[in-house]
Amino acid sequence: MVKIRLKKMGTKKRPDYRIVVLDAAKPRDGATIEEIGQYHPIAAEGSQTSFNEERAKYWISVGAQPTEIVKKIFRQGGLAADGTKITK
Repeated sequence: MVKIRLKKMGTKKRPDYRIVVLDAAKPRDGATIEEIGQYHPIAAEGSQTSFNEERAKYWISVGAQPTEIVKKIFRQGGLAADGTKITK
């Protein structure tokens, strides 16, 4: 099974995460299939996340399952868990 989840980067007390697509059996920081975005939890409120919406939609459409945290990040960015655009 393919998952969309966070890969930890950065240093101690300065976390930085990448939103990646990888096999569920691989370790968290293992080899990835594709990197589709970034998440900076300690950045200013409006600039914490950035991701490639088209690639996220593609991976969801072919069966990749986002984790709970990634679902929240996508929702904040205007993308529903099923890959559709959220209109406000």
